[in-house]
Amino acid sequence: MTIPFLDLKAINAQYRQELIDAATRVIDSGWYIQGAELKAFETEFAAYCGTKHCIGVANGLDALTLTLRAWRELGKLKEGDEVIVPANTYIASILAVTENRLKPVLVEPDERTYNLCPIKTAAAITRNTKAVLVVHLYGQLAPMTELMALADGHGLLVLEDSAQAHGAQINGKKAGSWGHASGFSFYPGKNLGALGDAGAVTTDDDELAATIRALGNYGSHTKYENLYQGVNSRLDEIQAAMLRVKLKCLDAEIQRRKKIALAYALGITDPVFIQPIRDRRTLGALDDHVFHLYVIRTKLREMVQSRLDKAGIQTLIHYPIPPHLQKAYVSMKYSLGSFPMVEEFSSTLLSLPIGSHLTPDQIDNIIEIVMDSVS
Repeated sequence: MTIPFLDLKAINAQYRQELIDAATRVIDSGWYIQGAELKAFETEFAAYCGTKHCIGVANGLDALTLTLRAWRELGKLKEGDEVIVPANTYIASILAVTENRLKPVLVEPDERTYNLCPIKTAAAITRNTKAVLVVHLYGQLAPMTELMALADGHGLLVLEDSAQAHGAQINGKKAGSWGHASGFSFYPGKNLGALGDAGAVTTDDDELAATIRALGNYGSHTKYENLYQGVNSRLDEIQAAMLRVKLKCLDAEIQRRKKIALAYALGITDPVFIQPIRDRRTLGALDDHVFHLYVIRTKLREMVQSRLDKAGIQTLIHYPIPPHLQKAYVSMKYSLGSFPMVEEFSSTLLSLPIGSHLTPDQIDNIIEIVMDSVS
């Protein structure tokens, strides 16, 4: 029996009637852009994250790009300013920086968590550094207490890339509420996924929120009055309605993912490396991680992936080519060997299936094949 990496049809089937009812509500309203559903979702998601504002936008990349653009419009950033970014992120994080004519400064991550390391981040700060783009990779929060203290000490802006971390928290403080702003993606495969592209920005900054809202609406606060050369980046009513349905179930989905992750953590042992979990016996130790992805690291990746594939179990590699080796960024003048840790990750990391579509027997089967492959 085939085990897909992600079965969106099965996941969304849990909410089928509620999604149909929500879509019907929007259709019957006759209002499809910037209406009641968007306003309600923005209020609900801001409350969930613990922030004052949520601004719906078209996708996660726009969430990051518009935030940096807003800081430029407000005079807090200028062309050429340096933004520290983890070198092992998805390319979207870096695209948002370069789209605003800012300079990305890539930093190798913590080898154990794959997130930004405060010590390495501190070493990368120069007089031109003006912001840190913190990526909560795979669903685990970066060490935000330390990173915020570092940023505050140097007067740096902090933008969270929370595209993979909806609901992750440290001591009750959730992703999206740590930095000066945060960008979220609601791409269908996310833990909180729409039925199409969607994104949002969260912040406590009134001026920033108003500026982002205007920039994403053709640069306009008031119809036909344009303060900025803006873009069209709005979260539409249908997707907002879909997200309202699924937001109510997000914490339950996270708990299911944690249970699967705990099973993996108990069953997958040396020589395979897994992200460290403070206490493998309890789910409470996993609050900072919502397991958008469950990633293992092994030098025998090809063998493990092949055996899983033969058993009908789909795996994925996130990300096979690091951003600094992409043709899109030859201008950054990095080369093979510039970030040896990240390059090693690209050849050893493997993402296992995780999500509410998996059964206990399937999870046990995956663990057994992984361990047999490396024994």
